This record gives sequence, structure tokens and C-alpha cells, in this order.
Amino acid sequence: MADGLSSFWGPVTSTDWCEKNYVYSSYMAEFFNTMSNVPGILLALIGLINALRQRFEKRFSVLHISNMILAIGSMLYHATLQRLQQQGDETPMVWEMLLYIYILYSPDWHYRSTMPTFLFLYGAAFAIIHALFRFGIGFKVHYIILCLLCIPRMYKYYIHTADVSAKRLMKLYVGTIILASLCWLFDRMLCEKVSVWYFNPQGHALWHIFMGFNSYFANTFLMFCRAQQRGWNPKVVHLMGCLPYVKVEKPKTQ
Repeated sequence: MADGLSSFWGPVTSTDWCEKNYVYSSYMAEFFNTMSNVPGILLALIGLINALRQRFEKRFSVLHISNMILAIGSMLYHATLQRLQQQGDETPMVWEMLLYIYILYSPDWHYRSTMPTFLFLYGAAFAIIHALFRFGIGFKVHYIILCLLCIPRMYKYYIHTADVSAKRLMKLYVGTIILASLCWLFDRMLCEKVSVWYFNPQGHALWHIFMGFNSYFANTFLMFCRAQQRGWNPKVVHLMGCLPYVKVEKPKTQ
């Protein structure tokens, strides 16, 4: 949304959101939409440290790193509102979903060449096409389809998990994605009304925050399921009494 200080980055060439531009700094177009990615980076860092410390498979380290890359890309996009940076935000979104699909659908959780090769080529092809052509609603539909592909497998893991704490992670995952989606829709569909309010609730910034927690809960749940499959006796414990994470007890042979 226009108004505010002069722009260091030049005219807006990307999708503009329902936040006044350059209010606090000429170097940051959308302050709240930019800074709201910080919680997601911190949560992904916590997940990465836990995955490395307990020697989970590399796929989970890559997953947490992809969450951080996505959040950093989003920060650059909302700070500049340039088309190139928007592509740097949207392309990692697709790559991250392909990674989730791989983790969820790899047969019996074993690496096999066909699936990762196909997903890698698909991700590379999308990046090239997305760099050449500007998508609007097509990108959103494509992203939603990738998200929907994950639901059957997530549900399967949920119903086969007896641990109450692990099931709670899944419920938090569902709850945060519903709240995030409502905030995103609120910001896009009611922007004209919100823009004249004395206080802007910053729906898109809330989307970032909820999605940061959503990714963390999803990753933690998947780590629990994987540890259970490998006989690592996983437990959901809480950091400082509030943030859940997975603690495992591996057999001595591992």
C-alpha cells in the first residue's frame, strides 16, 4: 500500500499488501510483514539444533534449513517489494512443499532414486518457468495443490500415532494453518476497509507468525513419527515448559 517515506528500492514491481509502505524506514517497504518472519527463523533454528544434536537423518536438517531460507526470502520480498525478491520468496515455497512430499511419501522412509530425482527436476523446472513468467492466481492454485497432497499422509501418521502429546502437535499444526489462512484472507479481501481503520491488525504479518509455528509443529510431528518408526523411543518434551520438541533414546547399537 502506498504512502510513507521515499523508497530506497524504487517503484513497487511486485504484489503489494495491506500495509502502508516505507512508514518506518526508506530501506524497508513493509515493516511488520518483514519483521514477522523472525519468529519462523528462530523456530526453524531451534528445530535444526535439535535435529543435529540428536542425530536425526539429514532430511530433517534440510527441512529446517529450508524453513529458514523461506523466511529470509520473505523478509527480502516484503522489505523491497520487487518482483525478483517476490520470486525469491515464492520459489522456495514450492521447493519446501516438494521436500515435505518427499519426506511423507518416500516408501517406508527409505531413499529411492526415482522420487527424489523427479521432485528435484520438478523443482528446477518450476524455478526456471517462474523466473521467465509472472504467475498470479496460478501460483496460489499450484501451491494449494501441493499442500493438499500432503494431507492424506499426515492424516495416516496421525491415526497411527497413539501418543497423546504427538497427536497434540498435529492438532496445533491444523489450528495454526487455519488461523494463518484466515489472517491471509482477511488481509487480502478486506484491505480497503482495514486501510481506513485507526489500527491495522496486520493480517499478513500474522500469517507469517502462524505459519512459522505451523512449520515447526509439522516438522516436530514428523520427527516424532520417524523416531517411532526407527525404534528410538521418542517423547515430546517442552523447552522452558512451553515449546514442544522431540527427545529420543536410541538403542546403544545406533
